[in-house]
Amino acid sequence: MSAITHHIPDAMLAAYAAGNLSHAFAVAVASHVSLCAECRVALGAHQAIGGAVLEDTGAVAVSSSLKDDILAQLDAAFTPEPVYERNVIFPGPVMEAMKGRAPRWKKLGMGVRQDILSEDANGSVRLLYIPPGQPVPDHSHNGLELTLVLQGSFSDETGHFGVGDLEIADEDLEHTPVADPGDPCICLAATDARLRFRALVPRLLQPFFRI
Repeated sequence: MSAITHHIPDAMLAAYAAGNLSHAFAVAVASHVSLCAECRVALGAHQAIGGAVLEDTGAVAVSSSLKDDILAQLDAAFTPEPVYERNVIFPGPVMEAMKGRAPRWKKLGMGVRQDILSEDANGSVRLLYIPPGQPVPDHSHNGLELTLVLQGSFSDETGHFGVGDLEIADEDLEHTPVADPGDPCICLAATDARLRFRALVPRLLQPFFRI
């Protein structure tokens, strides 16, 4: 894997460490961190700071009966989750989002495919498969979009993104990502709002593709 040059902003790492990111963005951040040693170190620093803050916070006394009731409820509700390991190109957090299954690709046209891993009122997370040389229709954003490269690479108006790189696009960015020559580009894309397409056909198809 080539060197990762596009990382997670420090403020977003801090929000992830504090548990303040949506599910979609947390999957993208966790997946990048699993591939990037630099961001793992930075995340560890944020977690250490958070632990130090908790240690300095004064304890609040609770009754023994309340503590026993809470522990009993936790024991009754706890079911160990399976641990998903990296599978070829998909990091563990992506495998967890897929529940260990293989991608279920659905065609979007021009060879582009997607697999929606989750979708709710707070956003969506999906896999995208883009053939070499194929552009994604020109679009801007109604919110934030995190795109993590898992295989191949792509380029747009902001630069080149290879395996492990994370592009963060906001309302100010309008771009036309194009998959580079070589392997098909497979990305994990997390959004908190629908995209804004310029062309008529993508706008018409958008409700069906849930992009």
